[in-house]
Amino acid sequence: MRTLLAFVIGALFGAVVVYVAMLPASLHAPPAPNAERVERAASTAEPAAPTSLPAPASTVATAPQAEAPAAASSVAPSVAPASESPPLIPVVGVDANQLSDTFDQARAQGRPHDAIDIMAPRGTRVVAAADGTVAKLFTSVRGGLTVYEFDPTATVEYYYAHLDGYAPGLSEGMALRRGDPIGFVGSTGDANPAGPHLHFEIAMLGPGKSWWKATDINPYPILTGSQTLQQALAEASLAKASPAAAPPPSQR
Repeated sequence: MRTLLAFVIGALFGAVVVYVAMLPASLHAPPAPNAERVERAASTAEPAAPTSLPAPASTVATAPQAEAPAAASSVAPSVAPASESPPLIPVVGVDANQLSDTFDQARAQGRPHDAIDIMAPRGTRVVAAADGTVAKLFTSVRGGLTVYEFDPTATVEYYYAHLDGYAPGLSEGMALRRGDPIGFVGSTGDANPAGPHLHFEIAMLGPGKSWWKATDINPYPILTGSQTLQQALAEASLAKASPAAAPPPSQR
């Protein structure tokens, strides 16, 4: 009886083993993961740490790149700037070798001349000796038709006298450039009609900028190039600082 029971149980167990072995392979494999869940998990997963960190930005400001200066011209300017140009001989056609130093010559009543006379035919053009402004147009007994010109700093005065007439359009307050026409050589005032000329003065203005009263400077060495205007002004300033040695201002 026991032998029969063991045989039956063994037969049943073998049958179960054979049945399980004959089932489809898909029933033995674990279920495949849901594709939608996999995609969502990938989108919500933390990003992977970078393999290398970017270098921190420098906190030091970089200076702006300056443009290279233009190369200086190797050709020197043919003329100096107007402010540095020496006074021009104010009578057209007259050269420095034609000038005479009459600054210290005595005039009527023993008064000093304090100017130079530039001889030229009547009607010869008179031009501005330097840049400046027409400070005064005046007719005097001695000087006749005259022009007072101040330089741009109102430090230097240029005085033109005995004019035969003014240049057309000349007026007080007008700006002048070196070489601009201002009048014509003549003999008005107390000049000798037989010897038309330009009476020309350079003077250093005082604090009051009085056009009729200034410290005269000899124009001759300036116009002939043996002295600069700056040197002459420095000498005049030193002389003015010593009242005993300084000549009285001219009264025109």
